[in-house]
Amino acid sequence: METCMTRWRALVGAALLALGMTGARPALAGRSCTDEPLKLSAVTQGLGLAERVVKQLDESGAQVVVLARSGQNLREYGLRYSHLGLAYKDGDTWRVLHKLNQCGSDQASIYREGIGDFFLDTPYEFVAGVLPLNTDVQQKLLPLLKNPAPVAGIHTRAYSMVAYPWAQTYQQSNQWAIETMAVALGAEQVSRESAQEWLKAHDYEPTELHLSTLTRLGARLTSANVSFDDHPNVLRFTGRIRTVTVDSVMAWLQRSGLGGPEWVVR
Repeated sequence: METCMTRWRALVGAALLALGMTGARPALAGRSCTDEPLKLSAVTQGLGLAERVVKQLDESGAQVVVLARSGQNLREYGLRYSHLGLAYKDGDTWRVLHKLNQCGSDQASIYREGIGDFFLDTPYEFVAGVLPLNTDVQQKLLPLLKNPAPVAGIHTRAYSMVAYPWAQTYQQSNQWAIETMAVALGAEQVSRESAQEWLKAHDYEPTELHLSTLTRLGARLTSANVSFDDHPNVLRFTGRIRTVTVDSVMAWLQRSGLGGPEWVVR
């Protein structure tokens, strides 16, 4: 997106800066390769949503929240949101640390960006889900979000949109976030295995998607960022695909008492 967005960036850069929303962003990260520029209406809606989110965050007194967006339409699977990041306050500015898949490839990286950038991806719906974390969780997470170097071992570049929650072959965006949280909150080691054991012990439950053989085959053949070979055969061959979704993360955080009620910002 940013490779063909020089004029738009010039147009909205001042607005982003004024809102404290600027941040480094990789070209085409988190979406498919396309030369189609953003429409002015999308920029306006994205920035408007970001401004409303920042206002509510500032008024809340929170330091760390889970921030979700509806980048894709997943309603046929009963899901509201497609992607989450860990948003934190750094001085007077809110930033988001999250994992993004690069240009529909099988690789991903961790990025830090502003709230405005987070909503400039032409989402399916301009709506934000915000889940404040309890005070203890915020205090433990905040230092690692400002300086994630100590938890670098949690990240796996190999990416699959439907990565199995209890394997380490691939890692999708939402999975990285909760594994990072697990390390901050008490996993014995800075490793994915240890983080996943902590999540199991604290009753995290992934979403189970029901996908036909044709759907799975088509996705694997046409999308580099979708793989199923890390799923147990007993689940995969019966079309039961378990993965980390935003909705399952929010439900778990509320159920466990690690987070509070969700705010929906439109």
